[in-house]
Amino acid sequence: MGDSSSSYIHMVQHLIEKCLIFHMSKEECMEALSKHADINPVITSTVWNELEKENKEFFEAYRTRTQHRTKDDDRMSEAETSKLIQKMISDSNDSD
Repeated sequence: MGDSSSSYIHMVQHLIEKCLIFHMSKEECMEALSKHADINPVITSTVWNELEKENKEFFEAYRTRTQHRTKDDDRMSEAETSKLIQKMISDSNDSD
């Protein structure tokens, strides 16, 4: 795997971690990154699955927490989501 591929995967991982901070489900994260960061949902899903394998206990607890929230709890508006993801991408590019 070349440097650019590994850098891209690292960026996707970083964006997923940010999605986790905002209590997004895997599906919400895939949709948000696809729509606002033009990341193929298959890539997001693959990276998410690898993170789950490496951090089983965390994701079990995370799923339990996120399943208990109602649909409108902790939800950001479309504009807030777009702004947040654009900032995450910008921050990620600045740190490279």
